[in-house]
Amino acid sequence: MHQHPFKVSAVLLDMDGTLLDLHFDDQVWNYALPGRLAARDGTSIAQAKQQVTETIERERGTLRWYCLDHWSGIFGVPMHEVEAEQSGLVGIRAGTQLFLAHLQSCGIPAVLATNAHPRSLEMKLAKTGLGDYFTAVRSSHDYGAPKEHPAFWDAFAADVGFDPARSIFVDDNLTVLRAARAWGIAESYGITRPSSTGSAREYPDFPAVDRLDELNERCAHDID
Repeated sequence: MHQHPFKVSAVLLDMDGTLLDLHFDDQVWNYALPGRLAARDGTSIAQAKQQVTETIERERGTLRWYCLDHWSGIFGVPMHEVEAEQSGLVGIRAGTQLFLAHLQSCGIPAVLATNAHPRSLEMKLAKTGLGDYFTAVRSSHDYGAPKEHPAFWDAFAADVGFDPARSIFVDDNLTVLRAARAWGIAESYGITRPSSTGSAREYPDFPAVDRLDELNERCAHDID
């Protein structure tokens, strides 16, 4: 691993696809929702999938893209109910708890920064018990702007308080990583395989890890 110029003072972590297996979200949006629409409207699963994909894509990068209430209204399907039905699929990615425990042992604050809807965030933390590892847990819905937008980072930093020049950020969304870097986060990492059932991702201009505990050495007591 290349040399780093600072000792880490905080680690900012995404949730879905970073802490948690994105398989759950894949199932909700690519299978459960299209299945409901197909059954209701008398269309094929393939047609319903295409409808969902095309409709959601129009909002990519906005807070509405992440808002279950918005999509409940658009599709006429109670998305919180759909998530609850699939909640048995919520799973922690390998290495996540080892990394979070390592940060605790080193006294490095971990902050959860997610675009997930607050109700979805609450459900996933209740299912996994990960909330206890974090000094702060925030959804972009609290600030009215997604992580893709500098307004999120302004509000998030003012609220939580951290030094961007000495912070590490991990996310599975390239657009978010670029936004964080443009705002001033010193060091960011992607996740190579956010979903256990999905394909690998590439992150131009960013290093990436498969498991978060690959960053244990980077986030240690004795780094100058």
